Amino acid sequence: MLLCAAAAGHDIPRDVTVQLFLKPSNGRMQILVRVPLKAIRDLEFPERENGYLDVERLAPHLSSAATLWLAQFLDIREEGRKLATPTVTATQLSLESDRSFSSFEQAAARLSAPRLPNGANVVWNQLLLDVRMESPVESDAAHFAIRPGLRHLAARVLTVVRFLPPGGTVRAYEFSGDPGLVPLDPRWHQAAARFVELGFFHILDGTDHLLFLLCLVIPFRRFRPLVWVVTAFTLAHSITLIGSAYNLAPDALWFPPLVETLIAASIVYMALENIAGGITTRRRWVMAFGFGLVHGFGFSFALKESLQFAGSHLLASLVSFNIGVEIGQLLVLALAIPLLELLFRFVVAERMGSVILSALVAHTAWHWMIERGERLRQFSFDWPPAGPAFLASSMRWAMWLLIAAGAWWLAIRLLHHRGRGGSDAVGMG
Repeated sequence: MLLCAAAAGHDIPRDVTVQLFLKPSNGRMQILVRVPLKAIRDLEFPERENGYLDVERLAPHLSSAATLWLAQFLDIREEGRKLATPTVTATQLSLESDRSFSSFEQAAARLSAPRLPNGANVVWNQLLLDVRMESPVESDAAHFAIRPGLRHLAARVLTVVRFLPPGGTVRAYEFSGDPGLVPLDPRWHQAAARFVELGFFHILDGTDHLLFLLCLVIPFRRFRPLVWVVTAFTLAHSITLIGSAYNLAPDALWFPPLVETLIAASIVYMALENIAGGITTRRRWVMAFGFGLVHGFGFSFALKESLQFAGSHLLASLVSFNIGVEIGQLLVLALAIPLLELLFRFVVAERMGSVILSALVAHTAWHWMIERGERLRQFSFDWPPAGPAFLASSMRWAMWLLIAAGAWWLAIRLLHHRGRGGSDAVGMG
C-alpha cells in the first residue's frame, strides 16, 4: 500500500494540453514544445528538505526525458519524407502562470532565459516543461506535414500546433488525440480529399440527416427522381454551409439550438406529409430545398472544428465536403430503395408500411424537437442596438435572403420545365 501511494504522483494525467511551434528556417525545422511536467512519467523528481522540487538536481535529466517522451514520437515529414528524430537543444522549467508560449518569439526567448532558481518554492506537478528541438530539412519552403503522436501523455491530449512558414501567416491547428498525418500547408487536392471523406462519413454518422433522407425515400422508390430531390437538398445546404463558413450566420448562443430544433421539426413535417399521402415530385423537391437551407447550418456546426484543415483552400474544401455528403446520400439511396421494395413486396402492404415507418420516424423526431426546444427556451433573444454594426449585419442578411430566394425560384423554374411527367402524384392511398 505504501508503494502504491508513492507512485500515485506518476499516474497518467487525465487532461493535458501540449503547445507546439514549428518554424522551418536556415535548413532546420525549429520545434518548440510546452507540456505539463506531470505528463513526463518514469522520471524521479528530487526534493529539497522542505519538500519543494530540487531544480538543480532535476535539470540534467530533462533533455533525455524530452527525447524519450516527446522527440521520438513526433512524426514530421517534408514532401512525404520523414525527418530525422529531432535533437533536443534546450530545456526549461516554467511556472503554470507563464504566458511566453503565446508567440514563437516569446517562447524562444523563454528557452534562452536563465533557469528557474533552485530556491524557488515549487512542486513538480505544478510546472511546465519547455523544450527546443531541431531537425534538418532540405528546403524551408517545402510542404510539411505532422503527426504529433503525443496521445500517450494523458488520457485526453489536446495538441495546439502553430506553423510558421517563411514569409507566410501563422497557421494554427488544434488536435484532440491522434489526428493522423496532417498537412501543415495543404495543397488544394489534399484539402479536397480530406473534406470529401469528412462529408461522406458525416452524413453516414448523422442520425437526424439519415432520418430526413428516409422520409424522402419512403414515398419515392425510383432512383432517378430521388436523385434530383436529394441534389436539391444538397444545393440548399451548400448555400447555408458556405455562408456560415464565411461568417454570414448569426453567432448568438441561441442560434445552434434553434437550428437543431428546426432540423427535428423538418423531419416531423416530412414524416407527417408521408402519412397524409398525395405527394408530388415537384412538391418534395421544393420542400427538400427549403429544409436543406436549415440542415446546412447543422452541417456547419459539425464542420467548424475541421475547417482548420482547409489551409488557404476554404471554398474548395467546402465544395468537396458537399460532394462527399452527396456521395453519401446517393449511397444511402442505393441501399434504402431496394430494401424498401423488398419490405413492401414481401412483408407489409405499401400503404401500411409507409404509414408505420413514417410514424416511427415522426415519433423519434418529435422527442428530439421537444428536447431541443427545451434547451432553446433557456436562451433569451435580445435585439442588438441600432447602429452601424447592426445596419451592416442587416445588409448581409438581406443579401443572404436574396440569394436563398433566388435559388429557390430557380429550383421551382427548373421543376416547371421538366414537364408534367415529373409532377405526377405518387400513389399513397
